[in-house]
Amino acid sequence: MSAAAVPAVGGVSPRRAWVTDLPVLAVAVVWGASYLAAKGITTTHTVVAVLVLRFAIVLPVLVAVGWRKLRALTGAQWRGAGVLGLVLSGIFLLETYGVVHTSATNAGLIISLTMIFTPLAEAAVTRVRPSAGFVAAAGLSVAGVVLLTQGGGFTSPSAGDLLMLLAALARTVHVLAMARIKAVRDADSLSLTTVQLGGAVVVFAVLAALPGTGASPWSTAAGFDAREWAGLVFLSVFCTLFAFFVQMWSVRRTSPSRVSLLLGTEPLWAAAVGISLGGEHLGVLGVAGAVLVLAGTAWGRRAASEGVRVRS
Repeated sequence: MSAAAVPAVGGVSPRRAWVTDLPVLAVAVVWGASYLAAKGITTTHTVVAVLVLRFAIVLPVLVAVGWRKLRALTGAQWRGAGVLGLVLSGIFLLETYGVVHTSATNAGLIISLTMIFTPLAEAAVTRVRPSAGFVAAAGLSVAGVVLLTQGGGFTSPSAGDLLMLLAALARTVHVLAMARIKAVRDADSLSLTTVQLGGAVVVFAVLAALPGTGASPWSTAAGFDAREWAGLVFLSVFCTLFAFFVQMWSVRRTSPSRVSLLLGTEPLWAAAVGISLGGEHLGVLGVAGAVLVLAGTAWGRRAASEGVRVRS
């Protein structure tokens, strides 16, 4: 289809729309690549240390940029954001431990189930029955995950696969909590994110100080070579700082649904990076499972959007 045939977004020319879309697509790419990057610099004994380092690098920047609005947060907003930070710390712990014990491809595809779990959980909370199309899409996605984890034949899913599944559920809890904690609904987005990341860093720092939780952040950083430092900077600067600011910038220039659609390509990039750069191999069952996961999440996202429009 030629560029002239693509409809404009919100009255903006197709070329202007792509100027906004490309940075968002870049976020999806770096998020997809983040699983392989985390796998490359993290071991079972350095998970907590890497998380401390990753977020301690960007947190001062966020605090400096948003200091004035941070000071304007109410006590209720600080408490609400703090609760969300605790949930966020659990998400990152599950994701990082999970990617250590599974492939980057599996991690990116399994975590995409959040797009299915969230509308299902919301339907359970609000007691609004999901559409038949969405239920079918959810079933397709779950079947895909089953096949995806059986690339070498039918065996029990790995510990990493199960941890990524729990991470997808935790992401769902985080989304629902953001929607239901009244104090944070009107909070400044930058301030809310800063407090959440700060709360997560506190959790990681406390865990790092406990015996038996692995290497310390300082010894881990001292042991990094140039490649590992590059991976850490990539996770901190591009997957966290850059990604957040692009989302803030893009939602003011295009529709949230378009941003969501572009970010929804993350599992595609995770699979592409894992296979092309990580040398991972899915096998016939794995490929079939990946296709079902991608098809199911795309179908489910569309069915959920249509359901919202109908209810509106």
